[in-house]
This record gives sequence, C-alpha cells and structure tokens, in this order.
Amino acid sequence: MANVPMNFDVVVVAALAPLLGVVAFWFLQLFFIELQKRMLSTLRHRHEAFCRFTNYIGLLFQTLSQALGYTVTRSGIASFKVTVNTGMVEPKKEKKGVFEWVARSFLLFGPFFIPAGLVLLVSYVVIGKGFVFLAAIPTTFVDSLRGFVTSLSTLAQEYAGFLVTIDLLNPVYVGYVCVLLFFGLGMRPSYIGEERKEKIDLLYDLRQIKDHLRQKPLYILVIILAFYLFYLVSLFINPAWYIGLFTIFGWMSLTAIIAILLTFPLLFLIKATDEIQPKWKLLPFITVVVSYVLARVFFLFYTSNHVKAVSLLLMLVSTIFVTIVLIKYKKTNRFKTPPKMKHMRVADGKKRTSKK
Repeated sequence: MANVPMNFDVVVVAALAPLLGVVAFWFLQLFFIELQKRMLSTLRHRHEAFCRFTNYIGLLFQTLSQALGYTVTRSGIASFKVTVNTGMVEPKKEKKGVFEWVARSFLLFGPFFIPAGLVLLVSYVVIGKGFVFLAAIPTTFVDSLRGFVTSLSTLAQEYAGFLVTIDLLNPVYVGYVCVLLFFGLGMRPSYIGEERKEKIDLLYDLRQIKDHLRQKPLYILVIILAFYLFYLVSLFINPAWYIGLFTIFGWMSLTAIIAILLTFPLLFLIKATDEIQPKWKLLPFITVVVSYVLARVFFLFYTSNHVKAVSLLLMLVSTIFVTIVLIKYKKTNRFKTPPKMKHMRVADGKKRTSKK
C-alpha cells in the first residue's frame, strides 16, 4: 500500500492532471485533423478519386465505431454498409436509455480513438521501445502532470529517432509507413465527398459531441465518479495505475498525430505536381524511390555512421529539388479553375457557358 499524504492537492487536484494532459493532446489531434481536411479540400477538384478514397477510409472507421457500439450494447448488427459518401449500420434491436447513449458515444468518439488505438498497437509491435510507464509514485498535481508528460516525451523521442533512421529497404518498415499513411488519412470523421458542405468541420464535430454530452448529464457524472473512485483506489495501492491509464490515451493521441503529420508531405507533393505538365507528374514520385536506393547503394562503398538518416535526407532534398525544377521549367500551360465556371455574359449580350 502506498504511503501518501492526505491533503486537498493529493486527494482532489492531482486527479485532474493526466485528464488535462489527455484533453490537450486530443485537441491537438483535432487541430491537425482539420488541417488535413482543408488540404484535401484544396485537392478535391483535381484529385477526386484520391479524396473519395480518403473519405471512404474515414467513413469506414466511423461505421466500424458505430458497429462496435451496437456490439458492446448487445444491440446486434442487422446490416453494415460503407460507400465513399455514406456509412450506415442498422441494429437488430432498438435499445433506449443508457444503451442508446453508449452506442451514440462510440459513433462520435470512436473515429478519433479507434484508429489511434490500432496505430498504437501496430507501433508497439514494430517499434517496441519508448512505451514506458511512470515508475515513481506521483502524489501532487505537479508530480502527476510531470509523470504524464515524461511518459509521452519518452515515446515521442523514441518515435522521432525511429522515423529519422528508418530502413526503407526493409519491407516490414515500408509496410509500417503505408499503415501509418492509411490510418492517418482515416482519422477524419469530417465529410469530404462530392459536394462541399461548409458546416461539416471541426467546430461542427465539437458541437455534435457537446450536444451529445449535454443530453445526459447524469451519465457524465457517473463516468466522472467512476474515474475518481479508480483514482482513490490506486492512490492507496499504486498511484501509477491511474497515471498509466491516461498515459495510454495520451500515447494514442500522440501516435495519431504522428500518423496524420506523415500524410502532409504526401499531400504537399500531390498538390505540387498539379503545377507540372502531365507527362512529368510521376517524376517526383519516382525520385523518392530512386534517390533513396541510390543513396543506400552509394553508402555500401563509402561507409558512414548515419547511413539511414543521411539517405532519408538525400531523398527529401532530391525530391524537393526535382519538384521545384519541374515546376519552374515544366509548368503546366493548361488553364484550370477549381469550380466549374458559371454562365457569363459577353459583349454581344448572349449567355454562354464555359465548360471545364
């Protein structure tokens, strides 16, 4: 049994520290999701198939979350359907009260945490380092917050070191990067489809969550009391248990943020190639592979202490250089506008239509 002082900071305030840490990382995750959504919106008029694919991934996870909610509440699943525009799950039994609220909670929160949890699981299998729980026993608010931040910063440093020295000639790591990109594009419950829906954004998602939580304040109170009781129990046995629980949620948000950030270079490269003539568009993507392979072959003859990191740097620099050169000298000369141009009146007063 842990020997802890009994004061207001220890008994009440310290319980809030890891919770605030998780909320902060979750909002940071939401911020990067919204940035990714806006980038995809700018690509939609020229890369509709790609955006529809990413929309399918997001809706797939959203529908899986809803299905999991019906499974947990024992409502059963009568039908399951996912398209690039909609996702729908029909329960076998229509349940009310707390079961309906729980199923709705899975639908709203699941897309943010279920893909992140899968990324965390895959990352643990592939990396296996940096997932360290707090060994010391925190008591005060500052101690608890410091322990939470220390656990996440340890994982962040290990993750960064892994990514900058990753061996892209290893098919396992190549597959892992593809998995990160796949999940990174899927952590976006906001809609990107055939039509532009301005109201479906970060604020819309947050309003949906707020309205859902306000519907049943008693349920929220019960959840808070359950977490607090767990905190009190762990306080007298091992306070690191309570920190460890929220540390896992923090790791989920951290790995989700990393997966989302890894999609940004891909989206930037796709957007940059829009400025290049069609027959040269694939060259930057080919450069990514060729430059890395050539760099690794070069270091077979000239050894270095940082072969993998330098090879990644050369790949990045080569791709940027080739893309800039192509934009400068092979810039597309076709005039395009994002939306279809509406009817315009010319000097003779006749209405004509300019088609895309």
